[in-house]
Amino acid sequence: MAKKQSSAEKRHRQSEERRIRNKAVKTSLRTSAKKVVVLVHKKETENAALALKDMIKRMDTAARKGVVKKNTASRKKSRMQKLFNALQAAETATAAQ
Repeated sequence: MAKKQSSAEKRHRQSEERRIRNKAVKTSLRTSAKKVVVLVHKKETENAALALKDMIKRMDTAARKGVVKKNTASRKKSRMQKLFNALQAAETATAAQ
């Protein structure tokens, strides 16, 4: 006779799978955010713009799937955009001189 599984065991398995999946997504979010910061500090505008676009896409996807909260994603995107805009403003100011 087969052993009957409890719903708690199944729920534990499911939550463990979700935890591992969410952890991978959060790690990729942190990595993509760090890429933007590093490229901005190196003053690589074109690469930073591409990295920012990728980070925003990842944040939006994670927020839509519920891995991070919507406001958290918005806050992080806003901060990264401000950092990038400061780089562009500095470049524009030096180019104008």
